[in-house]
Amino acid sequence: MDTLDFGLSRPRLARLPVTSANCPRCGGRLARDNDSGRCAPCQAAERDRLSAPPEVPASFWEHQPVRQALAERHLGQVIRAYRCHPYHGRHPLPQTVVAGWMGITQAQLSRVENGPPLVHLDRLAHWARLFGIPGAYLWFTPIGRNHMTNVAVTPEPPPPGPDEGRRALLAAIAAVAAGAGLIGSTDLVPPRRIGAADVARLNAVLTLYRSVDRESGGGLLYREVARFAESVYRMLDWTHPAGLTPRLVAAVAAARQLAGWTALDAGRHNDAQRHFVAAERAALTVGDAPLAAVIRYAQAKQLQHLRHNRDALATLQLAHAQLGSQATPAVKALLWGAEAASAAALGDHRTAVTTLGKASDQFDRISHEREPDWMGFYDRGELLAQYGRVYRDRARQDSRYAPEAVRWVEAAIASFGTANVRSTVLNEVGLCSALFLADEPERALAVGARVMEQARGISSRRVLDRVVNLRRDLVHHRELPEVAAFERVLTARAAAAV
Repeated sequence: MDTLDFGLSRPRLARLPVTSANCPRCGGRLARDNDSGRCAPCQAAERDRLSAPPEVPASFWEHQPVRQALAERHLGQVIRAYRCHPYHGRHPLPQTVVAGWMGITQAQLSRVENGPPLVHLDRLAHWARLFGIPGAYLWFTPIGRNHMTNVAVTPEPPPPGPDEGRRALLAAIAAVAAGAGLIGSTDLVPPRRIGAADVARLNAVLTLYRSVDRESGGGLLYREVARFAESVYRMLDWTHPAGLTPRLVAAVAAARQLAGWTALDAGRHNDAQRHFVAAERAALTVGDAPLAAVIRYAQAKQLQHLRHNRDALATLQLAHAQLGSQATPAVKALLWGAEAASAAALGDHRTAVTTLGKASDQFDRISHEREPDWMGFYDRGELLAQYGRVYRDRARQDSRYAPEAVRWVEAAIASFGTANVRSTVLNEVGLCSALFLADEPERALAVGARVMEQARGISSRRVLDRVVNLRRDLVHHRELPEVAAFERVLTARAAAAV
């Protein structure tokens, strides 16, 4: 006797069953001459439902082949087990039908089922939702779910933008991207063959978005950049010359990195993590170690912001170790500067200062013609800002270092270009802290008032968090009425941000 997994048996002697059985979908009795495995009403319902996956019971996912595929963390195998599940009858669902649900061709589905495991988080999450796979069975975090609880997260309302002019600029950039065929009026763009000009347009749009990010902050940008990045991520499946693959993948990785960066700046940490992982995997796919290192730098900045400095330090050291012969002076300086900041935050000030010296040595060797275009953001102001962070942390332990912290932060602010508004504001916050630590509360309050005004023009949760954190460095001066009043303003700002 052959026994099906749901406990029913059929004789194997006759072509038609000699006893009736139950329909695996509705449980109804099958006619004696019904060898389809489905009752007539369920077959009719199935025909009506071929345009989308059916709703399946919870027990569907306990079927052994499905559980095995889930355990293998191979979504293609999960889909194959899904198609062959007894719930659908004796005959598997055709690949052509299931491919239609997924918006791909039958040949593409065959490659998904039989090829290596998918690593594109967007497609994993989209197809998991499409087939209704319960979150408890997944090995990745679905988009829109908290990675700790797997509970659906209500999207945050978009923060108010600093002015409508900047929103109009974003709309214009989106129009440029749409005109270039990189995004459409909907999230999906019809696949087509692409060439070097398309990659050049992709990078040009990214340059525009980066400029707005530095000036206005990620809160204003995130939704637009994320939509753009996820749209162009699908271009990896479009046809293109083989020689174009490294440039295309690097551009797509850079788009995901920028989406992660703007998500971090907007305080959307789960989204930032998702984009960074996708960006890193794309960069590593084509062996672009410098780009992967800069993506890890962005991940480390997120960890630093969340005060997970040991994890940040490990992330930066991994980036350094994997650079190999592809290391450039700018990338080395960037990583070492960030390493110094984490070391100082952990109290290892000697290592922090030594690492800053290594960063400075590499900075002096930079030749911009030999650096990747996406390293254009890194300038002397960014390096000096790390000096300011290190010496502020030293000053919190020993006030003798506070004047040096003030000097370094002032030098950083003077080095930033006029377009780099957010970095200037972040370092103004650092200057306010350093002045409190240097026992100059009057100057600190003057800078603090300026920062409060500047922050209104920046759509950045990072800036807001840094402003609120000023409270830890004014504690020795709160007996002054003006400082106490400033602290009350910061406390009110913190309460409003919750």
